[in-house]
Amino acid sequence: MTEFTVSSFNVKNLIGPEQEYYKFESYTPEEYSWKQSWLANQVLQLNADIIGFQEIFDDVALQAVIDEADELGVAANKLSIPDETKRYARKAIFRKLAYDPYTHAQLAFAPNLNDGAPGQRRPGVAVLSRFGFTEKPEVIQELPEPLEIPFQDLGGSDGGTYKLRRLSRPILRVRIPVGDQVVTVFNCHLKSKLGELDRPDGAPYPPAADLTRYDPAARAMGSLRAGLRRMAEAWVLRRAIIKDLEAGNAVMVLGDFNDSEHAVSSEIISGEIPFKNYAWIRRHDAQHKGDRYSAAEDAVIQEQIDRVRLHSAEKLFVRKSLQDMVYTSAFGGVFESIDQILMSRHFHPDNDKRIGEMTYFNVLNDHLTDGSHPDAPYNKLASDHGQIMAHFTLVKPVTQP
Repeated sequence: MTEFTVSSFNVKNLIGPEQEYYKFESYTPEEYSWKQSWLANQVLQLNADIIGFQEIFDDVALQAVIDEADELGVAANKLSIPDETKRYARKAIFRKLAYDPYTHAQLAFAPNLNDGAPGQRRPGVAVLSRFGFTEKPEVIQELPEPLEIPFQDLGGSDGGTYKLRRLSRPILRVRIPVGDQVVTVFNCHLKSKLGELDRPDGAPYPPAADLTRYDPAARAMGSLRAGLRRMAEAWVLRRAIIKDLEAGNAVMVLGDFNDSEHAVSSEIISGEIPFKNYAWIRRHDAQHKGDRYSAAEDAVIQEQIDRVRLHSAEKLFVRKSLQDMVYTSAFGGVFESIDQILMSRHFHPDNDKRIGEMTYFNVLNDHLTDGSHPDAPYNKLASDHGQIMAHFTLVKPVTQP
């Protein structure tokens, strides 16, 4: 029986000390030391086999975090894990307490093509795997052909197009061997809700950035641009997911979606939820009022939709437990999950042909506080995201009689 864990971890701006990542933003040596230690402790607590990291400016800094986690873990093992000479050494609890160092793990890093000079840096993503990779990791950011999204005016005329040539951050695709299976893992960090404000040529800053001359319409337009970009990036990710699913590959998608599970961008990634019975639906080519899909067509439609759907690890866990709230972000009085782990039906409990099952799901979010509350403590050095982790066990498909 093979057990493994998968985690998503937005570290919040990981870069070495005295390096300006955003304008006027950098860490002193002391601040960086604190941040590195805090991140290492989180990695230690997770002890996950596969971790997708977001907001990585520098893979050297990330490796330093992993190395520190290993030092802490090895020291903890010496104190808490008995050697084989002890009669109680085989107790199951010690398998849970033991930390497994990442000594032989592999780290894939995707730097951001939009990364710039000091003060104008842009972060990338990374995947850490204790199982290594079966092939060279793939980075999706610069599109071979621009994505053109045509719009039709409601009057029937041309409504123009939206064109996307490059993603705001890279998507990292890796193939990971787990037991006797190979799983495709996508790690993503979609465009944030931070508005894209228009800056005229030669202007030192976008006019709408001047809050002393607050322009609500221009700022709303900035949010529209950000949302459109996020949904376009979600579609690019969805296209890559479908390619793997149609090849028969088990798929997991994790990362910072910058949207909740039911947002349009998240639904683009996971795929549409099938209607209960398409025999109730009037056909797309109906010739009369009662022209509906047949029961046989309903079965075909259901299968076509289900085979390319992804399922939320969080929601599957909530379905089997009494836990009613999981959140990975707290801002402006809103507690929500914007970090997600999605899986193909290869891991869904209702699928007789599943190759694995999720047995548990947990989130490290005790450090999160709502910064909008005047009495809430806040530490800008810690991550502003909770870390999520799904626990899996590989299983043999159920044999049909």
